[in-house]
Amino acid sequence: MTVQVNYTNKDKSRVQGVIALFTEDKFQTKNTRSFLSKNETSYVEKILKNKKNTKENIVSFNMNEKTIFILISIKKDLKGSDVENLGAEFYNFIKKNSFKDISIIAGSVKSKPGKDFIGRFIHGLKLKSYEFNIYKSKKIEKIITISLIGKQSPLSIKNKLKFKALEEGTFFTRDLVSEPGNILHPDEYAKRLLKLKKYGLKVTVYDEKKCKKLGMNALVGVGQGSIRGSYLVTIEWNGSKSKSKPLGFVGKGVCFDTGGISLKPAKFMEDMTYDMAGSAVVVGLMKNLAIRKAKINAVGVVGLVENMPGGNAQRPGDIVKSYSGKTIEVLNTDAEGRLVLADALTFTEKKFKPQLMIDLATLTGAIIVCLGSEYAGLFSNNDKLSKQIFDAGEKVDEKVWRLPLHKNYDKLMDSKNADMQNINYVGGAGSTTAAQFLQRFIINKTPWAHLDIAGMAFSKYAGALNSGGATGYGVRLLNQFVEDNYE
Repeated sequence: MTVQVNYTNKDKSRVQGVIALFTEDKFQTKNTRSFLSKNETSYVEKILKNKKNTKENIVSFNMNEKTIFILISIKKDLKGSDVENLGAEFYNFIKKNSFKDISIIAGSVKSKPGKDFIGRFIHGLKLKSYEFNIYKSKKIEKIITISLIGKQSPLSIKNKLKFKALEEGTFFTRDLVSEPGNILHPDEYAKRLLKLKKYGLKVTVYDEKKCKKLGMNALVGVGQGSIRGSYLVTIEWNGSKSKSKPLGFVGKGVCFDTGGISLKPAKFMEDMTYDMAGSAVVVGLMKNLAIRKAKINAVGVVGLVENMPGGNAQRPGDIVKSYSGKTIEVLNTDAEGRLVLADALTFTEKKFKPQLMIDLATLTGAIIVCLGSEYAGLFSNNDKLSKQIFDAGEKVDEKVWRLPLHKNYDKLMDSKNADMQNINYVGGAGSTTAAQFLQRFIINKTPWAHLDIAGMAFSKYAGALNSGGATGYGVRLLNQFVEDNYE
């Protein structure tokens, strides 16, 4: 569904068709009286008497043969994320009722200065409108046209680019996660990332040969059973005039995860196309930062591999030497994401010397058992960084919950034959021991946070701001984190 938004100063009195107005909580008409005639107001109030106890936030009714009114009830002091969710709810409403052309009287909302209610409302509506249907042979192009009537606030004008950048970044992430494994394999993924250069990003692709030469045997080992290549790709944005150290964002990009020789069960294996969601968030974030010309320096680093069984596949019991020089005994080839991140994290830290690093990965099923699809798991070596991420998540309703790291967990990952092993055979604390493993590859004590987004990246059911499938979780979270603390 395509949503087109037009801005106009047209007088409401000339508008007919489907008209939406915002009202105070419980559909009080106080806000709308200046936009309605006395007869219209009286008629609306009569209808609303019958809806006194309704739990709905949005109602519609025919005013006459030519005009349908939609009333949107808004509570006082809504948070920004509440306004976006209301916009998403409005999208569902107009889709359900097959409204194609809607005029929204922007002046009927009485929000406090600085909140940019209309901007956030439309932002939520657009995020909800996303669909991935490029492989359907019968496409019906549906367009919803929204005319915003009223003078735009200076803040709304300023935020236009910000919301556009966020939408494009989030949709790019969703597109990547939604692609099937036969289309978006590592070779194709690397090619698509090179196209980001047109936004002013510096993109460097390290192919399998270069990765081997650099000593990234942990990353390369994961992909050696596939006929596709393995890659490390760096995406740099230099938006600050100063030569400040960049913010580092690292993503796991396992384009399809069969589990390798430690083969997964067949049921639901088709969902493993989204095992590259961590990398897609990093990519969407970098595109967003470039479009809105963020005044920061940042680098995104993604490891792109395909984990397949085959004659050359990595075996359980293999020992590999990582980029850091530390050796890893691979006891289970389905614990592959941490091997990719191990090399990517150390490489990012050594090459770019970032002021902080945040990695994202659909790393463990244990985090879904722990937090479901409400929170991403947060692990960190830095309290300040953790709080910054937590606060940003609360603002945009992409929530995180911090879980512990402790040296006592290290013994569960120590190996008799190498410096460490890639799984905890004792059992328990699956997400924590995975994060504890990653922490060993932060060599220079850089402030670091790990976000396990396995429960958040993909949803079988629709969420507040998505229609089911790839959610794009993380792009808005990290953009808010950057905005609040580093711009």
